[in-house]
Amino acid sequence: MGEARAVLVPDGLEGERVDAAIARLFGLSRTRAAELAGEGCVVVGGVAAAKSHRVHAGDLLEVELPSVAESPTLQVIAEPVPGMSILYDDDDIVVVDKPVGVAAHPSVGWTGPTVLGGLKAAGYRISTSGASERQGIVSRLDVGTSGVMVVCKSERAYSVLKRAFKQRSVDKTYHALVQGLPDPLAGTIDAPIARHPGQDYKFAVRESGKHAVTHYELLEAFRHASLLEIHLETGRTHQIRVHFAALHHPCVGDLTYGADPVLAKRLGLERQWLHAVGLGFAHPTTGEWLTVESRYPQDLADALERL
Repeated sequence: MGEARAVLVPDGLEGERVDAAIARLFGLSRTRAAELAGEGCVVVGGVAAAKSHRVHAGDLLEVELPSVAESPTLQVIAEPVPGMSILYDDDDIVVVDKPVGVAAHPSVGWTGPTVLGGLKAAGYRISTSGASERQGIVSRLDVGTSGVMVVCKSERAYSVLKRAFKQRSVDKTYHALVQGLPDPLAGTIDAPIARHPGQDYKFAVRESGKHAVTHYELLEAFRHASLLEIHLETGRTHQIRVHFAALHHPCVGDLTYGADPVLAKRLGLERQWLHAVGLGFAHPTTGEWLTVESRYPQDLADALERL
């Protein structure tokens, strides 16, 4: 048996096709979502739904996801990733500029491209440390978040950088466009994060959660939104998205966490405006401080221009 998940369709997905809605809500690829609908694993309002069925806000959407046991063994498939560029490369590490729509590594239900698959296709040899499907990965970016990500090529680099991320000695810098104007204009959000009690594909600020600290400052204020520079002290899943949603300033375009779908559409955004602009860390072999930066991708730059 697979894992049954049930969620209420949020306002932001009103009128979307079933396959698009499932992809957005559960982090699956659009292709895999369509396959699940074709296999009769998707039910909307108590009725099996085809992939092209349109969902409405408040609909009960039920999906039968394959269990880990039923899924084929996860492995890294060599597959070129269009748009993924190499920002830095040596014998120990490779730093990539990850495009949106690309996962860090293979996972259950994800059939889209991965950073590891792209590197394998390009002939890179990656560290064998870590689980077989996520070898060399010491820190991940969400599928819907673009920017700088480091992958380890040597075993030494893996152990040194894994420890550096755990000890929070890595400088992780993001830029986010959030709705409204935060008050104060610079500050620290210190609020624990755990899985959302009613929707397990989401996270939320909860007393029972893991310690999470986000530092931010205003870069530029617009009429309906603010561009922020963010430094993460911890690295919880969806941390920036959850923290700013909790302050009622969700990332623009982040429909999962309550962003305004009208504003997202006006700016041409199909994902959250969030980009990992920089990573700074002591090189695992030389000990010299290394800073790698990434420019905004086209969709985010265009959205800023429209503002």
